[in-house]
Amino acid sequence: MAIEREQADRGHAALLCAVAEGDRGAFELLYRHYAPWLTARLRYRCADPAQVDDIVQEAFISVWRGAARYQPQEDADVAGWLWRICARRLVDAARSHGSRQRLHALLERFRGRDERWASAEELVLADLAHGDVGDALGRLPAELREVLAVTVLDGLTTREASALLRIPEGTVKTRARRARRRLLEELA
Repeated sequence: MAIEREQADRGHAALLCAVAEGDRGAFELLYRHYAPWLTARLRYRCADPAQVDDIVQEAFISVWRGAARYQPQEDADVAGWLWRICARRLVDAARSHGSRQRLHALLERFRGRDERWASAEELVLADLAHGDVGDALGRLPAELREVLAVTVLDGLTTREASALLRIPEGTVKTRARRARRRLLEELA
């Protein structure tokens, strides 16, 4: 199974090289293979299907324009490279959306009326983010939080997390284990 995946990665890297040379057929093959996977992964992080579709489209526009920047490495694969592009696009979208929300809330307060009521889910998430779990997560070292984010929140496998973070698979496993242990200690 691992050999088949390595061969597929090499084949997809060759497709990216062809895309860099302007091969539309290679681009279409990459899109058909990876777009559904990226869409599914992004839906775990973003509840807005339209935004997810936009992010996937923008990512593939970036691939078309910047395929020449892909540097095949032994420990990095095409899927990891594409996921990093999508993850950055998602962060950019969230920052933009957050800025608009803060501006809207500020304007509403300035006008003296706040018509927006928090949903039950928002209250629970806010309590979680600012409660004991949020505090415990905040006390973790950045490298441990980063591994938790990509493996737990993004649902990446150890191999995918390794490619995304550009660290060995064993390091991902060790940091995930240390992060869980530290969280348990903090919450006990």
